[in-house]
Amino acid sequence: MIGAAIGSLVMMGGVSVVSRRLRLSGDTAIGLLFVGMLALGVMITSRSRTFVGDLSRILFGEILGVSIGDIALQLGALAIVTVIAFLARRPFLLLCVDEGLTNTSGFSSRLFHNLLLMIVAITVIASFQTVGTLLVLGMLVAPAATGALFARRISTMILIASVVGAISTYIGLLISYHFDLAAGASIVLSAVLVFAICASFSEMRKAVRENDANEHEHAHEHQHSHPGSHFR
Repeated sequence: MIGAAIGSLVMMGGVSVVSRRLRLSGDTAIGLLFVGMLALGVMITSRSRTFVGDLSRILFGEILGVSIGDIALQLGALAIVTVIAFLARRPFLLLCVDEGLTNTSGFSSRLFHNLLLMIVAITVIASFQTVGTLLVLGMLVAPAATGALFARRISTMILIASVVGAISTYIGLLISYHFDLAAGASIVLSAVLVFAICASFSEMRKAVRENDANEHEHAHEHQHSHPGSHFR
């Protein structure tokens, strides 16, 4: 846990430097540094002669061996993240729109950007022992991406993401039990498949609306055409 906390602090600083100095998006910086630090950790572990743990447990977690202490840790992290997200909901929303708007509204964009990275780090630290370091990013992104397909408000998006995460966990555990597959990977894959299904449904609904709009416009133009224009 101490090592994970130190690694998260280093990653937060790296994300701030990359996103501000190199003008890259936060998502790009997080993805780049996450993969880089993960690769570094695997290299260090593979070269360590004193390491006696299971590398697959670090990468993919041990969700079927969760203890009461792990659940208490996650509940504590959930409470901290919920309180921070609720108290800082307005500057977080402004930060998603534009950093300049955040500053002109009286909030420090740097402060709340670092605070946002901090609650992401808390979530990663509390979750990596359960779903593993390699899969925790998928559980952060996939449910939220599904919520973004349908929600027009941040609160609705959070609610949808929470429901999708819970449903994906249930489905993934069922698949893991019946087909003897890795539990953590089954859960993350279920979350990604739920996103794919919802994205397909969203695209089909959009196509139907566009088709109906085109037909309505065509009928409207035909109705207002001059009746004598077809005769000499």
